[in-house]
Amino acid sequence: MGLFNFFTQEIAIDLGTANTLIIHNDKVVVDEPSIVAFDRTTNKVIAIGRQAMQMEGKTHDNIRTMRPLKDGVIADFNAAEHMIRGMIKMINQGKGWFFPSLRMVICIPSGITEVEKRAVRDSAEIAGAKEVYLIHEPMAAAVGIGIDVEEPMGNMIIDIGGGTTEIAVIALSGIVCDQSIRVAGDNFDSDIVQYIRRQHNIMIGDRTAEKIKIEVGAALPELSDPPADFAVQGRDLMTGVPKQIMVSYTEIAHCLDKSISKIEEAILKALEITPPELSADIYQTGIYLTGGGALLRGLDRRISAKTKLPVHVAEDPLRAVVRGTGTALKNIGNFKFLMQ
Repeated sequence: MGLFNFFTQEIAIDLGTANTLIIHNDKVVVDEPSIVAFDRTTNKVIAIGRQAMQMEGKTHDNIRTMRPLKDGVIADFNAAEHMIRGMIKMINQGKGWFFPSLRMVICIPSGITEVEKRAVRDSAEIAGAKEVYLIHEPMAAAVGIGIDVEEPMGNMIIDIGGGTTEIAVIALSGIVCDQSIRVAGDNFDSDIVQYIRRQHNIMIGDRTAEKIKIEVGAALPELSDPPADFAVQGRDLMTGVPKQIMVSYTEIAHCLDKSISKIEEAILKALEITPPELSADIYQTGIYLTGGGALLRGLDRRISAKTKLPVHVAEDPLRAVVRGTGTALKNIGNFKFLMQ
């Protein structure tokens, strides 16, 4: 290990719309919501990640919470830079004054534009990175779940995150065809908010909607192992008084139906433009689901019924992308062809 290595810290970042994960020394050292809280008067950062998440929807006039990423890309450059810097500080806590130079590998959506790519690179550089490499999310997910991406074998990856759903067919170390749609976990949350408002006359916040999605979210109205009904508290729109109702998984499956149908359409479109030889491979290997959306109950069965193909949910789908990014960072020489 040379002197240069000692002064260089290598980190892999999955910069997600909902959560940001960082791998350092083969370990996930940061797993925090992608959210920042600012003081409106001084414009200083008050909290980052989980602490800021607890403030969301509960702030007074002097505090504002912000999600720097929207639809998988940076929407607020300044907030993103503060968030990245704050999360890197979490790794170096207790290291005193010593700040090594950083080499970063960051994953990005496959449908990203050059301008959006530049924003990610600039944010990382302002946050202190000396070298920045970008890797596409479906590619990172494939590496993360143990697929040999260099083989002349077609594999289909569907990564359902917070802001985007990435669908890609991968072979010979490259993305042959892909579909990137801005329908994902955040859309599921807003569908739930609207449904509870329309159906039960109750106003709930995004955090409550996410909790409903986790506890009773489903893609099918009939499940073999159904979750128990979930108690939801919110503001009654008729009286303005706080109220509690019980919500079942069948209701949530009904309200998420439209958004899931859009994801299914994009999957069919990606399969339609796949070269025939790779289609033959996908028939054998099936489809791999990664990302937080893969945890939605019955989603694998629903996609399988629609495509007539086997669907595999990755082990620990939330961390598949960051694990792949970490592997690419560790073997940066071998994986340079995947980098941007």
